[in-house]
Amino acid sequence: MADCAFAFEAIGTHWKIDVFEELSAERKAALLAAIMARIEAFDRTYSRFRDDSTVMEMSKRAGTFELPEDAAPMLDVYRRLYDVTGGAFTPLIGQLMSDAGYDATYSLVAKPLSKPPAWDEMMVVEGRRVSTSRPVLLDFGAAGKGYLVDLVAEIVSSFGISAFCVDAGGDMICRGSEPTRVGLENPLATDEAIGVATIANGGICGSAGNRRAWGEFHHTIDPRTLASPRHVLATWTIAPTALIADALATCLFLVPADDLKSVYTSEYVILFADGSVERSPGAPVELFTQ
Repeated sequence: MADCAFAFEAIGTHWKIDVFEELSAERKAALLAAIMARIEAFDRTYSRFRDDSTVMEMSKRAGTFELPEDAAPMLDVYRRLYDVTGGAFTPLIGQLMSDAGYDATYSLVAKPLSKPPAWDEMMVVEGRRVSTSRPVLLDFGAAGKGYLVDLVAEIVSSFGISAFCVDAGGDMICRGSEPTRVGLENPLATDEAIGVATIANGGICGSAGNRRAWGEFHHTIDPRTLASPRHVLATWTIAPTALIADALATCLFLVPADDLKSVYTSEYVILFADGSVERSPGAPVELFTQ
């Protein structure tokens, strides 16, 4: 049981941060203030749901944009996975997501859809500097929440705390000597679990088609087909960082797991629509069903 816990809503999801050591009232208040400031700064840069973000500025004009230093690692992950998935995993999907109904007002009403532009036709990325040839609506939802979990974990660590768990709507990073057991939610019966993962000093992220679902779509849309994949019900990935785990959990809806092994090492579980399960040999997971 945590000695100290924070629970709050931010970026459209529920956060829970467990700290496994005693904190004074002053230290606890300072830590929470630092966490909230970090989340706000990230959202102000990358959100396509607020008018004052850098992403929304990029959707209104072409040019060169100097993003925060934290942009470079995330952009590198997007580029690597864009290449290995043949463009299926892309930050250029923002307009497609918006037109499908997952827009700034959450209208959930679809408009005519078109495929996203190719990366090299639209933008050049050099570290944290992004130069665009025309206005473009970027979307970092496929990996951004996991990355923000990592960044919040860095804040917690900077306070000298070594044992903790950061959970943002199921995207988690856990640190400390004691492993953490995490239930894998059944997407067909969300009050049940299909198994339990044991996480020790790493990240775990899940993605499921029953979350943020509307009409014919859910929160993952394949830009090649303009449709949400239906052959996969849910994925879970375990990796050293939540950024990688989050990105790969999305990729597993788009390409076979073997396609990803050339760029990142992870453990995973995939629940398919026919009820079958695929798992990596080393996945630290106990499944309740096969």
